[in-house]
Amino acid sequence: MRSVERTHELPEDALKDTLRRTRAGFHRAVAGMASAGNNVVVDYVLSEPWRLRDCLEVFDPFDVYFVGVYCSPEELVRRERERGDRPEGLAVAQVETVHAHGMYDLEVDTTAASTEECAAIIVREYAKQQKGRAFETLAARASMSEVSAAKGLE
Repeated sequence: MRSVERTHELPEDALKDTLRRTRAGFHRAVAGMASAGNNVVVDYVLSEPWRLRDCLEVFDPFDVYFVGVYCSPEELVRRERERGDRPEGLAVAQVETVHAHGMYDLEVDTTAASTEECAAIIVREYAKQQKGRAFETLAARASMSEVSAAKGLE
């Protein structure tokens, strides 16, 4: 979506704005796919609080089954080192922010389970429920927080 060379030419404030617009555009592209009748699976890191808030708003018309993916810090570091395409320790540093909202329809742990095993768990559990509730609950909480803030209660 972005040229690495051109992205690195941007001043820091312009880079932040470009990355935010790109991520917001991604959310809307996913919603566009769902609007066209597609079932969509997204692997996405909610490493900034605004990303979840935006997703709650943009995906409001859709049934979202929200899966939390966990992994031990040691394994995260090992995988980053093996991949070599990001700063070591980035994933561990993001864990708290990524899971700060504290609610999922299902959680899986990839520390020892393979991608295929986790996918099978997700498919099996989704088939039992067919409808997620975590996104609805999180959206309601966000809405209540906005109302409280507007009334000066927070």
